Amino acid sequence: MNFKELHYCDEPLVICNVWDVTSAKIAEKAGFKAIGTSSAAIANLLGYQDGESISFDELDYLIKRIALNTKIPLSVDLESGYHRNPDKVTEYIKRLADVGVVGINIEDSVVGDKRQLLDAEHFAKIILAIKNQLVKDNIEVFLNVRTDAFILNMSDALEETKKRSLIFENSGADGLFVPCIEKENDIAIIVEHTKLPVNVMCMPQLPSFNRLQELGVKRISMGDFIFNNIYHNYESILKTLTANQSFDSIF
Repeated sequence: MNFKELHYCDEPLVICNVWDVTSAKIAEKAGFKAIGTSSAAIANLLGYQDGESISFDELDYLIKRIALNTKIPLSVDLESGYHRNPDKVTEYIKRLADVGVVGINIEDSVVGDKRQLLDAEHFAKIILAIKNQLVKDNIEVFLNVRTDAFILNMSDALEETKKRSLIFENSGADGLFVPCIEKENDIAIIVEHTKLPVNVMCMPQLPSFNRLQELGVKRISMGDFIFNNIYHNYESILKTLTANQSFDSIF
């Protein structure tokens, strides 16, 4: 079953978000059907802020290492594309596809002094241009388009997401990613509103996987929450062994 087909199964595709070779190999060993990078985790790992602060070349190197060391489908968080020119974004996607990447996330917001939404129609033209070029070059990469009204906590987040979902659906998107959506009613409305497989992300009040399946969600992501949890535990481990003046606590 290819990566796109995994988005049309009865059970949602649970993507394990990774940030390096070790986390990717552990995810594969744990039985996950696919992995996806977390831009925030990778940025943090390399000492950057999230929001395209790292260069594409740095990201590309890390992706190559992950791809060479795992066999399950790999999707890459490309943030806003690392460029505003669709030809350049397509070039980046083709470079990723050359090492075996089968999907990308691309988002409709950019980070300057603060994160802000791009004009939906303008962003849709970028998606369409990317999709058309990939089809022309016979490159199959799943375009998971992320829309950020809920991340930005907009007062009209639901209506804005509904509007953008149809625009992106008509521009060639393969999936719709709505991070930070949590309420069952909101999720159900978005699933009903689009023909695209809907992707939600780990959140404190997110329903269970079984309930998300009942609501029609097709993909579930972890974001950087696992990464942050691991390093929070790492800090606790260090505090314990320092207090005990012994390594006994780690064995």
